[in-house]
Amino acid sequence: MKICVLGAGAWGTALAINAADRHAVSLWARDAAQVAAMRAGGQNRRYLPDVALPASLSLCDGPALDAARQADLVIVATPMAALRGQLHALRDLRVPVAWLCKGVETGAGERPGLLPHEVQAEVAPDLPAGALSGPSFAQEVARGQPTALVAASAHAEVRDALVTAFHGERLRVYANDDLVGVEVGGAVKNVLAIATGLADGLALGLNARAALITRGLAEMTRFGLALGARADTFMGLSGLGDLVLTATGDLSRNRKVGLLLAQGMTLAQAVDSLGHVAEGVYCARTVLQRARQGGVEMPIAECVVGLLDSRLRPADAVAELMGREPGVEAF
Repeated sequence: MKICVLGAGAWGTALAINAADRHAVSLWARDAAQVAAMRAGGQNRRYLPDVALPASLSLCDGPALDAARQADLVIVATPMAALRGQLHALRDLRVPVAWLCKGVETGAGERPGLLPHEVQAEVAPDLPAGALSGPSFAQEVARGQPTALVAASAHAEVRDALVTAFHGERLRVYANDDLVGVEVGGAVKNVLAIATGLADGLALGLNARAALITRGLAEMTRFGLALGARADTFMGLSGLGDLVLTATGDLSRNRKVGLLLAQGMTLAQAVDSLGHVAEGVYCARTVLQRARQGGVEMPIAECVVGLLDSRLRPADAVAELMGREPGVEAF
C-alpha cells in the first residue's frame, strides 16, 4: 500500500515511522527547510528528537495534492485549524482520507464548533473519509511501544484501509462506524485533561483526579449523545481510553497546561512553554458554546473556560465544582 502522510509534526511523523517497515510511506511537510533538515539529520529534531527516521521513509514538500495523488491512503496530520484548507485541497481525490486532529473548529460563522467530519461535509462532501483516533502519545508509537487506535468512518473502505495500513504487532487498530462519538471523545478529553492537570498541580489528591475523570466522562457522553453519537463509543478507546491517557499521562500537553496554571503561570506563558499545540486550549470555549446551544450541562468544561478566560482562579474553580448542589449520578 502507498500511504501519504500530510504533516510532519510529532503524530504524523510517528505514524509514518510505524508504517514504513510494511508499506511505501511518504511524509510531506509544507516547510521545505524542515524536510531538508530531516533528510540531513535522519530525524525530526523539532517534534520527535532522538527517534531515527527509517531509510525507507520518503520525505517530500511542494504542493500537498501532488504528493497525495500518488497514494492509496492519505493521512491528514495537521492541527484542527488547518483541516479545512487541507480537505478543500484534497476534495477531488477518490482514495480514502483520514484525519488525526482531535478538536472542533473554532472559527466564527453561522455554525461554530464544527467537528472534523462536519468540516469535511462542507468542503469535500464526496471524499471517502474518516478519523484515526484513540489513546496515543506520538513518542511511544514512534518507538514501537504497544498502542491501540480506532479507525472511524461511515465508509467501510476507509475503515478497512486504515486497518490494513497500521494494524500490526505494535499497533492494534479497531474499526468503528460511530465517527461522531470518536470525534467527540477526541475533542472533549483535551478540555477535561486541563482540569485534571489543574487538580494535580494543586495537589488535590487521587480521589479528586478519579472524580474529575469519571464526571468528565459523563460530560463527554452527554455532549456526544446530543450530537448523535452512541453511548458505547465513550466506553472504548476513543472515549474512556483517550481521556485516561490525556488526563494522567506526563506526555500530555493539555494536562501540562493545567499543571502550569496551578503553578501561577498565565495562559500565554503556559502555552508558550509547550512549544506544541494544546488543542484543549483552542477548542474549550467552542465546545462549551456548542454544548450550551444544545442544552447540555458541562460544569467541568465551564470551569476550564473560566480559567482560560481569567474569570476564575484555580482555587475558585475547585470551589465552584465542589459547591454544586447534590445530584443523582447519571450520564
